[in-house]
Amino acid sequence: MRLHLAASSTPALAGLTGLLAVGLLSVPVGAVPAAGPTAGRDGAVGWGAAAVADQVADRSAPRLKVRRLVGRLDIPWDVQPVAAGTFLLTERDRRRLSVVQQGERRTVRFPRSAVWSSGETGLMSLAVSPDFATSRRFYACHGGFAGNGHDVRVTSWRLSPDGARARGGTVLLRGIPASSGRHGGCRLLLDRRTGALLVGTGDAAVGTNPRDLGSLGGKVLRLDPGTGAPWPSNPFVGSADARTRYVLTYGHRNVQGLAQRSDGSLWSVEQGSDRDDEVNLLVPGGDYGWNPVPGYNEAVPMTDPSLPGEQVSARWRSGRPTLATSGAAWVQGKQWGALEGTLAVAALKASRLLFLRFDESGVHQRVRAPRRLRSFGRLRSVTSLPSGRLLVTTSNGGGADEVLEIRPR
Repeated sequence: MRLHLAASSTPALAGLTGLLAVGLLSVPVGAVPAAGPTAGRDGAVGWGAAAVADQVADRSAPRLKVRRLVGRLDIPWDVQPVAAGTFLLTERDRRRLSVVQQGERRTVRFPRSAVWSSGETGLMSLAVSPDFATSRRFYACHGGFAGNGHDVRVTSWRLSPDGARARGGTVLLRGIPASSGRHGGCRLLLDRRTGALLVGTGDAAVGTNPRDLGSLGGKVLRLDPGTGAPWPSNPFVGSADARTRYVLTYGHRNVQGLAQRSDGSLWSVEQGSDRDDEVNLLVPGGDYGWNPVPGYNEAVPMTDPSLPGEQVSARWRSGRPTLATSGAAWVQGKQWGALEGTLAVAALKASRLLFLRFDESGVHQRVRAPRRLRSFGRLRSVTSLPSGRLLVTTSNGGGADEVLEIRPR
């Protein structure tokens, strides 16, 4: 058996004593404050919630301004721009699709009765076609009804010119497993280089799903957004099993975020069990090592080196305790200063936004967690706008959630 090693730098951090833990906090890889990092056998270093909270002041990054774009929401799962100042928005449990324009929300007529909602599953991720201005096409991932049971599926829609109604509802991919609704999260991303549609899926809390190439659960899938067919260069596209042809990577627990870096590389964010949320660099055909069997044994490592073959190790991991990492987007624009080029990752349980720095080869270097972004509760999705500003959704429930716009001052 072999474990693919993720390189890690370990520069020392001097002068911790006497620095005030205020403002924008930062820790280089290998620094050891009171609650230090956990290092896996592959050398990747992560920071648990306590360690992130104890980072030292860093004044090299800009102060941040936060504006509420829209409020009075309930578990907004995703928000995506369709035009300047206009956004599509999903709410998971309400199964509600909305258009937000200039801070005003309008409900879109959408067959919400066809969306199955339970636990962590409902109306979830969105992706907007690059030619939306003419095609009006967008994609959604949501729970669905399948015979006497349920599944998670990817559908294609067209928004009416007045934004009042979604038409179509063509199912591009069905059969992503669903059990109680646990680990049913589904994240979409359109590859801007190839046009392929990526789908990050959860394992539905079924231990055999992640490494079963005949299951669509615990995977990153890749398909043609026009036809729903498996992407022709997928690593298992020649398989006799139709479902296996969709698989790009496998061995995942619960993929919550997908993001594409400026160099074209594809990255996923995934929630750990009691340890090790992960950020992964996606390698076609890669096994990411989650295999919670027999039963659903969450005591096993997120990347298990005892498995046969080669496992791809995480580029960053949280250690203990987990932060419940969720959506992610790469930060663009010189106005972000020291945060330009970082991966912004939302955290639900830890109620913060992490800015992770990776070098050009994908080695993790630094994590920042601005105090300014720690007062909004659970954070779920991160969207990067063409202007470089970020949209972040809160996930606190009770009709008190918001979409926040974040920019440097």
